[in-house]
Amino acid sequence: MKAIPARHRLPLFLRIFGVMLFALLGAQLLDFAMLVSVPPPTPRLYPIAEVAQVLHGDVPGNGDYHVSIEWAPPPDDGQPHGEHVRQRLAERLGASVDDVHVVIDRPPLFMGPPRPRRYEHAHGEQGEILFGHFTAAYRMADGRWRVVRVRHQGIEPWHWRILLWLLGTLVAALPFAWLVARHVAKPIGLFAAAAERLGRDPRAPPLLVDGPAEVALAAGAFNEMQARIGRYVEDRVTMAAAMAHDLRTPLMRLALRVEKVAPAERSAMETDIGEMKEMIAAALAFVRDTGRPPRRQKLSLRALTESVADGMVDMGADVTVEPGEDLVIEADVAGLKAMLSNLIGNAVTYAGQARVRIARPDGHALIEVADDGPGLPEALLERVFEPFFRAEPSRNRETGGSGLGLASARAVARAHGGDVTLFNRAGGGLLARVLLPL
Repeated sequence: MKAIPARHRLPLFLRIFGVMLFALLGAQLLDFAMLVSVPPPTPRLYPIAEVAQVLHGDVPGNGDYHVSIEWAPPPDDGQPHGEHVRQRLAERLGASVDDVHVVIDRPPLFMGPPRPRRYEHAHGEQGEILFGHFTAAYRMADGRWRVVRVRHQGIEPWHWRILLWLLGTLVAALPFAWLVARHVAKPIGLFAAAAERLGRDPRAPPLLVDGPAEVALAAGAFNEMQARIGRYVEDRVTMAAAMAHDLRTPLMRLALRVEKVAPAERSAMETDIGEMKEMIAAALAFVRDTGRPPRRQKLSLRALTESVADGMVDMGADVTVEPGEDLVIEADVAGLKAMLSNLIGNAVTYAGQARVRIARPDGHALIEVADDGPGLPEALLERVFEPFFRAEPSRNRETGGSGLGLASARAVARAHGGDVTLFNRAGGGLLARVLLPL
């Protein structure tokens, strides 16, 4: 495993913690800048003397007050600060405290009530003022109540200043947040791409062991897993090739001994030996095709398919390729050509004809090979992909090969990150569907 550079030994969780701490500090600094830069809101002040004049009817309610005549006063909440305002208004009106009601809106949590504050006029006269929202009522001589309410001003200019400042802070923080998210998510994206690449090609180059300690360790473990998978596959392929190769020697000895057997039994024995030789040759070809390193390049899928179909047409086969769009994929030319030859050849062998269609569904390359043959039992649609499996009697040895064609086709498709599946067509016949990533 490649050594982790010293500058990257800082664990990922410490990096994230540092980024979050830095972001929190930046947010607090921006809030402090807003506190310093944006002037504090100036509340509307309501002198108690002015409120008393509006209650008495000496002056009409202006834009700051809403005056109404009602038969009952608003309910008194009995708060101490409200009682203080009642006494001051009663003194100004020259009336009893019972003829005055005051309701002051409850302030936000953890804030004190809007108590009256003292002020001094320009001419030296002192008085008290109210701010915030309140409702005051005064009982007139006819028993009705004159109710004065503060008009709600809605969103005030200082609200807009705060909102614009917050929006500006958000815009300023977006690039920083994007860079941080990209930095944290980049190793995960690399692992996802490496896993997808490993599914397409087990011999893909290993990941670069770099980055934070956790990422470097995970990359090293991923590379070791990929190497073990590669060694496992190579060992299996080597073992199969060795077995197939070593079987040739006893078969050769059997062939020599058969020559001494009576002619009546010799023919059947020679047929069995010939079949075994063909199976061994097919196994060696299968191992050779699946074990060799693929050479991938961009190619036209339609051109490759039409070249395979034209080759079979030249040999007298009934093969047609439906017109459609062309697809460019990155693939192993030899492997893909062998896969198409197997699928189209099977359709021609068992049904006498083949129809090929190429499409692009959901960002994938689709190849469908359809025939009008006898099809297969549902239970065998998956088993026919097993090496050396032959479905009897419709697909016996006299009309087919050793049973490695479909296994080889699926191996090629899966090596490219795709797959091959078989379906019985509704109108009769078999449909081979190949799905490859673009």
